[in-house]
Amino acid sequence: MKNNWFNNFKSKFKVVIIHPETYEEKGGFNMSKMKFTMLVVFYSLVLIAGTSCLIFFTSLRELIPGYTDVTLDRRVYNMERRADSLEEVFHEKDVYIENLKRIIYEEDMSDEDATKTAAVSKPNIKKNSNLKSDNDSLFRVQFEAETQYNLFGSPFINSNDDNNFPVFFVPVNGYVTNHFNSNNKHFGVDVVANTDAVITAVADGTVFFSDWSADGGYTIGIQHGKDFISVYKHNASMLRHEGELVKAGDAIAVIGGSGSISTGPHLHFELWYKGRALNPEDYISFEVK
Repeated sequence: MKNNWFNNFKSKFKVVIIHPETYEEKGGFNMSKMKFTMLVVFYSLVLIAGTSCLIFFTSLRELIPGYTDVTLDRRVYNMERRADSLEEVFHEKDVYIENLKRIIYEEDMSDEDATKTAAVSKPNIKKNSNLKSDNDSLFRVQFEAETQYNLFGSPFINSNDDNNFPVFFVPVNGYVTNHFNSNNKHFGVDVVANTDAVITAVADGTVFFSDWSADGGYTIGIQHGKDFISVYKHNASMLRHEGELVKAGDAIAVIGGSGSISTGPHLHFELWYKGRALNPEDYISFEVK
């Protein structure tokens, strides 16, 4: 019985291909049951091996329930780090924009903000004495002659932090009648000049604000390089608009007395660095020529 089954398994049969309409024989081949079984097993193994390679060496393995990407944890970690960095950047931008709004609309700062502003206004210099000796005057003349065209450093700002900071020019020739005083929240200087005097940009930059405000009247704000901002208030008219590029010395406004807190025709000039008010007289020599 066993031999009959084995002989039957080894016996050959002919597979014939016949045309369905004419019944004409188109071809054929001989094959045994054993050979047919071996071919089925071989192609099954090839199919299983190919499918396994696709699953283990391609992203198709992620479709299997319970099988996760081995790089998923690292990617999630990197995404969390980027999200934290973006959140910090957005927070800094929000603070920066709020400071710009306070500068333009002259909103009151909190005591903490005012203290920070006063603390960092002049990080690397000593307060100037109102009484100047002869030696001090001679030193000032010599120093200004040597450094007025120096583009690579400053005694007032740490050069290691921001190299090549802008060289500031006089916005308008006149007399300073009200000096910088952070304690009284007067974050600028008031300069009285000739009637209809032209106000010029103190450095190269982009006009980011050119509009009317209730307190400051016609106001222009310019963004300079290295996070410096200059603000010009109480103008009679404005010669530049938002988005315009200006060069140092370009006319931007005409001096006036607009705004509810103005006491007469003058320029209220402010200089800011990274959201903190600086004393303009430490960087610009205001004098009548």
